[in-house]
Amino acid sequence: MKIGMTLPVTEPGWTRDILMQWAQKVDQGPYSCLALGERIFFPSPELMTTLGACAVLTERVKLVTTVIILPMHNPVLTAKQLATVDVLSEGRLVVGVGTGGRDEDYLATGTNLSQKRISVMASHVDTMRKIWRGEQVVDDALRLVEPLPVQKNGPPILAGVMGPKGLASAANWADGISGMSVSAQAADAEQSMQLANTAWLQAGQKTTPQFNSAFWFALGDNADQQMQTHLTRYFNWLDPGSRDAMAKHAGFRGSVKDLKDRLKAFADTGMDELVLIPTSIDPNEVDRANEAIASL
Repeated sequence: MKIGMTLPVTEPGWTRDILMQWAQKVDQGPYSCLALGERIFFPSPELMTTLGACAVLTERVKLVTTVIILPMHNPVLTAKQLATVDVLSEGRLVVGVGTGGRDEDYLATGTNLSQKRISVMASHVDTMRKIWRGEQVVDDALRLVEPLPVQKNGPPILAGVMGPKGLASAANWADGISGMSVSAQAADAEQSMQLANTAWLQAGQKTTPQFNSAFWFALGDNADQQMQTHLTRYFNWLDPGSRDAMAKHAGFRGSVKDLKDRLKAFADTGMDELVLIPTSIDPNEVDRANEAIASL
C-alpha cells in the first residue's frame, strides 16, 4: 500500500512559505502523492492555481485532487487546466472528482443545484477524456483544445462516490475510487473496497478498480484537541449535535506507534493507496508522520 499526504488547505493561516514547506517536505519524504481538495467558502487556496504551483515545487510525488467538485466547472476549460498541470508535472497528475457535499459552493459559482448529480459528472468526464485523446469537441473549431496531457489519453480519474448507485455509475467511466474513511478504521475501508470491486465486476469490467482511501490524523499529547478543533471548523454546515459527534469520534488521534499500527491494518486490506489528511498547518506535522511510515 502506498501512502500519500494531503495539503492542510482548509486550515486558516496558510502562506506562500508554508505551502512551499509542505510541498517540499512531502516530495522529499516517504510519500507517494501530494493531495489537494476543493472548497470555495474556506481559507483554501484555489485548486487549479495551487496544483500548478505544486507541479513546479515538486519533482517526484504524484499530484492528486481529492476532489474537484466537477459538476460546478466547465468541462472544456477544466480539461485544459488539468492537461496543463499534467504537462507542468511531467505526467504526475491523478484526477479525483466528486459532486461535493455543500450547496453553497454551487451557489457561489453560479451553478444551478440541478447540476449536482453523478450523471452530470459522468458527462463532464466523457468530454474531458475526448479532449485529452485529441478529439474535436466543438463543431467547426479551427484547432483542438490543447495542450494535450503528457499521459496518453489523459490522467487517471478516480470517482469520489459512495453507495451502490454512485459506484455502479463510476464503474462505467472511472479508473477507480477516491474513498474516505471517516472513522479511520480499516474495516470500513475494506467494506467500501469490496463494494467497489463488486460494482466493477457487475459492470463487466475486466480489471478491478484502483482503490484509494483517506483519513484525518492528529499526533501527540494534544491530538484530541487538535482533531476536535479542525473537525468542528470543517463540519460547520452540520447541526451542532452532529458536528460535535463528528468532532469527538472521527479521524485518527494518538501516538506515532498507534498510527503505525493503524497504517498496517489498512495495508492488510489490500487497498492501493491511503492518503493522510493533516489537522494542523504546522509543516513539522509531516516529520511526525514520517516516523510512523518510515518504520513500516
